[in-house]
Amino acid sequence: MLLTLLSVYLTYLLLRYPAQALSYASTGLILWFRKMIPTLLPFMILSGTMIRMNLTERFARFFHPLFRRIWGTSLNGSYALLMGMLCGFPMGARVIGELCQAGKLSEEEGAYLLAFCNNIGPIYFLSFVMSTLSLSGNYVPFAIMYGVPLCYGCLLRIGRKVKAPVPKPLRAMSLPAAPTYPMPLLTAIDEAVVSALIGIARLGGYMIFFNLLNILMMPFSNLPESFLAFCNCILEITSGISRAGSAQKVLLLILLPFGGFSCISQTYSMIKDTNLSIMQYFLHKCMQTAITALIYAVFCAASYSF
Repeated sequence: MLLTLLSVYLTYLLLRYPAQALSYASTGLILWFRKMIPTLLPFMILSGTMIRMNLTERFARFFHPLFRRIWGTSLNGSYALLMGMLCGFPMGARVIGELCQAGKLSEEEGAYLLAFCNNIGPIYFLSFVMSTLSLSGNYVPFAIMYGVPLCYGCLLRIGRKVKAPVPKPLRAMSLPAAPTYPMPLLTAIDEAVVSALIGIARLGGYMIFFNLLNILMMPFSNLPESFLAFCNCILEITSGISRAGSAQKVLLLILLPFGGFSCISQTYSMIKDTNLSIMQYFLHKCMQTAITALIYAVFCAASYSF
């Protein structure tokens, strides 16, 4: 009943505010076309090709000794951690999902890594967040943004052991055969391109839809700016930051680890074919957001200026 009433209310708003609905949807489409496709699609194709050609372990050997000592990862787990932290959301979830599907990463380790390595990318933070929030030259927010999940991963590591991936059971003869790894180069590239295009199209749909949901607050435009900024970022973080600007910088910095419900939904689309839990991921994101809020509260109480 609640979902039905919400759908009716959203339909009414689309008819009542058609210009604003068009603007919100266009914002999501532009962000997807100008920012997500150029930054994510090449990494998605490259990573998918490497996974299909069994190159991930060789690539990860350069970083694995350090990552294994700190976070207790396997070789492929080190690769997923590196790609997730460097390439940014949702590459962490996508790489983990693909490695679990290929039988190269145990689901236990996949759930562990998903809890802390699927974050806003550092390039996104340095180029977009810092300029939009007028943080030029102040790298404390950058250290907090990535220090919290990395330390959180260290805490989660206590008591866990690296488990080898469990081979998948043989499929019934009536079902398509599981892919054989490693694949030839051209076959791997072809499958990686198709998979990446499907994935990036899904992400675009989520960005447009959750940007459109900002119309839910149109009848309440007289509410405080901080509350409206909070609602915008909870739905879709990039458009929320663009609208709020530097006026609510501390609030926006606190919400960055959560990423918004658009990011949660996009993560689900990356792992839905595995047994990884989106609810556990959601709870871990809430925990990291709470830790981040506590850190900023301490800085603000010490009169530190961002």
